[in-house]
Amino acid sequence: MDPENLSSFISDRVLVNGKVVPLTFTRDGKLRWNHDDRRCLNVEKEVLGFTFEGSRIRVNVAVEKRDGILCFANMGGIARQSFVFEPLSEESLTLWSQKLRDYIDSLGRPKRLLIFVNPFGGKKCATKIFVEDVRPCLEDADIQFTVIETKHQLHAKEVVKTLDLSKYDGIVCVSGDGILVEVINGLLEREDWSDAIKMPIGMVPAGTGNGMVKSLLDSVGEICSPSNAILAVIRGHTRSLDVATISQGKTRFFSVLMLAWGLIADIDIESEKYRWMGSARIDFYALQRITYLRHYNGRVSFVHAPGFEEYGEQTIYSGEPSCETRTSQQESLNTQQPGYLGSDVKLENMHWRTISGPFVSIWLHNVPWGSEDVLAAPNAMFSDGYLDLIIVKDIPKLSLLSLLSKMNDGSHVHCPHVMYLKVKAFVLEPGARIDDPMKEGIIDSDGELLARGNVTYKGNVKCSMAYDKLQITVDQGLATLFAPV
Repeated sequence: MDPENLSSFISDRVLVNGKVVPLTFTRDGKLRWNHDDRRCLNVEKEVLGFTFEGSRIRVNVAVEKRDGILCFANMGGIARQSFVFEPLSEESLTLWSQKLRDYIDSLGRPKRLLIFVNPFGGKKCATKIFVEDVRPCLEDADIQFTVIETKHQLHAKEVVKTLDLSKYDGIVCVSGDGILVEVINGLLEREDWSDAIKMPIGMVPAGTGNGMVKSLLDSVGEICSPSNAILAVIRGHTRSLDVATISQGKTRFFSVLMLAWGLIADIDIESEKYRWMGSARIDFYALQRITYLRHYNGRVSFVHAPGFEEYGEQTIYSGEPSCETRTSQQESLNTQQPGYLGSDVKLENMHWRTISGPFVSIWLHNVPWGSEDVLAAPNAMFSDGYLDLIIVKDIPKLSLLSLLSKMNDGSHVHCPHVMYLKVKAFVLEPGARIDDPMKEGIIDSDGELLARGNVTYKGNVKCSMAYDKLQITVDQGLATLFAPV
């Protein structure tokens, strides 16, 4: 049912705080009443839900904080409050109850949610955020929910791969970006992936980066806060999201945020040893990497979007990476379960261009924000079918320091040492460091270690791919996110 086409509205006198006042519910979803001063609520935007308590109806509301509103919970710019009214007859109560229920149902809001809470991510505050910010709103909205606390890496992926999706209207990740990536990969590795990937996914910021939810909320001018994020889920609006398939031999990894090789990957992954410093570890380690700047041999090839013909030289597609020379170390990881195999686009029929190294940094982005304070790719869009590619080759150290300082507002892409373009498909052929050919680099996807080369970063995390040629293709709008409007 379209809310704009509801056949009738209600105008009646009701009891509010002991006074009889006129209350009107309009066809366009406005609830208006007179009490002390005139009030009006936009039900779709401001009302979480209705609670029916005997002869009274409680309207549970989330509105922007402003003077004169009684705030039951401070939610970072959002105030939860309730407005209670009592119809004057049983007939009127029945009519009000039915019309309000019908209108909320007509909005297509989720009624049953599966919620992953990652208690280990970021500042380990996800459980507190769920209890204080998420759960009260879901209860006000009368949404049923099942909570799973993740116990280890890939736990969410394991759950999603065998989950009975018919029990839920959406999945919510109270975490950083990592759990979102696990959920996407879990859905796409199912036999019924084509239906499963339609499941809407919501994000509540509770991790280190929070790039996806920052991108979603910033796109409509809202601050990145748990309250704004869960309101976007409750309202039920969705948008499509491109999914990138990273492939090497039989191995597939589905990315929704970014892929990095060189400086950005080194900072992201190698700074893990300073995690005790909190978010300051990134800045601290970035200074180290600039001081002892690494350059990498290698080559990138890509299919550019219209308007970016000036980048690179013409080449031909060299075929899908097989990684035959290094498969032994990945043998146990290269067994692909039934599921989505990636785009079937004919890459050999596309127009390819190539750029050779040495490189300081290669960075691909699917959404604008890499974290809450890094606007990595200001022109990136959620479902345009392209990845934003940021290339840095030779650059003076002082210029690089200036460039990194501009990432908070996206102006770094205008630096003369930066190539910034959009690509439909991409091939990375990573090489060794210029200063020490015996040492290679790191490939980082969505904040996780995807591949590492010889004599490089040491860690306990197993890589799903070898440090060798890999290919990326983009599926436009494959996944679905809960999103503000």
